[in-house]
Amino acid sequence: MARLAAHLSPAEAARAARFARAGLGNAFRVGRGRMREILARWTGSAPDALQFEEGAAGKPRLQQGPCFNLSHSAGIACLAVHPDRPLGVDIEAPRPVEEGVAARFFSAAERAELAALSPELWRAGFFRCWTRKEAVVKALGLGMGAPLDRFDVTLTPGSPARVTRCEIGPPGDWHLTHLSLPQGIVGAVALRGAPLPVTVAEAPPELCCTPCAGA
Repeated sequence: MARLAAHLSPAEAARAARFARAGLGNAFRVGRGRMREILARWTGSAPDALQFEEGAAGKPRLQQGPCFNLSHSAGIACLAVHPDRPLGVDIEAPRPVEEGVAARFFSAAERAELAALSPELWRAGFFRCWTRKEAVVKALGLGMGAPLDRFDVTLTPGSPARVTRCEIGPPGDWHLTHLSLPQGIVGAVALRGAPLPVTVAEAPPELCCTPCAGA
């Protein structure tokens, strides 16, 4: 904790201190500090020397690259990195969710695909859809107000992760990768252009709070 927290900028340290719960502040310090260590290896810089810029919707970036995106849920942080292609990642721990959330945020095609699932697969389908849509929005650098009904993603468990319609952002093909992580956490990585293999590397054991808990 002390090593990772020492990498943070004064603004990041102040943000961590503002969390009402100490556990959330510590999770931020670990996630952000570890992100700095990984990106430092890509850039050849010291972790505390990295200077982030923010896009229009607040997405952090490094002026000279690489492209990256961070997501976290239920004590796990997931960082996606690519040398030069903007990408987005989102992970979520499955939990109870009201059907009205899908009606509010999903497109008509997604709602129809979700409604066709059996009750025992509904929640898995919901979080596949949610993480894939969030990954696309984050890859575009858009904020929470992005029009989520202007693109469709697949969500049926066992089916390939794909963007089947996109009327948001500049034209171009999308590539989605489904993530299955420890503790039942699911997620997605989204990037534009030709498909690329996605390698998932676990965190060092000293950063894992449960067996095999890093990604």
